[in-house]
Amino acid sequence: MPPITVLLVDDEPLVRAGLRAVLEAQPDLEVAGEAADGAAVIPLVRQLRPDVVAMDVRMPLLDGIEATRAVLRTVPDPPKILVVTTFENDEYVYEALRAGADGFLLKRARPAEIVHAVRLVAEGESLLFPASVRQLAAEYGDGGGNPAARAALERAQLTEREAQVLRLMTRGLSNAEIAGRLVIGTETVKSHVSAVLAKLGARDRTQAVIAAYESGFVSPG
Repeated sequence: MPPITVLLVDDEPLVRAGLRAVLEAQPDLEVAGEAADGAAVIPLVRQLRPDVVAMDVRMPLLDGIEATRAVLRTVPDPPKILVVTTFENDEYVYEALRAGADGFLLKRARPAEIVHAVRLVAEGESLLFPASVRQLAAEYGDGGGNPAARAALERAQLTEREAQVLRLMTRGLSNAEIAGRLVIGTETVKSHVSAVLAKLGARDRTQAVIAAYESGFVSPG
């Protein structure tokens, strides 16, 4: 099985060097390249086709939020985006998740946490740090008062089973865990998750969970 390839984007060389050392110590992870600013991300993503972009949320020319939007808007079959941040409870992080990032990682994270985060985001079958996402939504989200999110949820017309699956997704359960909770097969869960994403117009689980919070479907409190 080919390794998970990662593009490192951070304006601090020491941060990039630290992440490279941690990731390349794993046989299933490979650093495909580096960039010092979000402005360089699109050409590198097109050239290197990484599986994951680990991107600093704050950079001088183009920050991680705008770089995330640009990648998702212009790159076909875009990579997963893992925002790297100094502060966990940061409005910038929530805006990056809103923009389409798949998760976030603290710069002070231990090596095992960094490796886990990259693998989890690449696999896309569980939500990274669900409690932290819930906290961010509670502090910086619209508290269920986002009209566009509410309208999108109404248009989605989720079935009862799909609604159950979405609620469990917000709690960070993996496909296997959801299957166990609902006593159904894992492949059935995958089908329900795909249906939820398609109906909500969400790129992945993270975006579906953000939509669930902002529409008031579930409360982050």
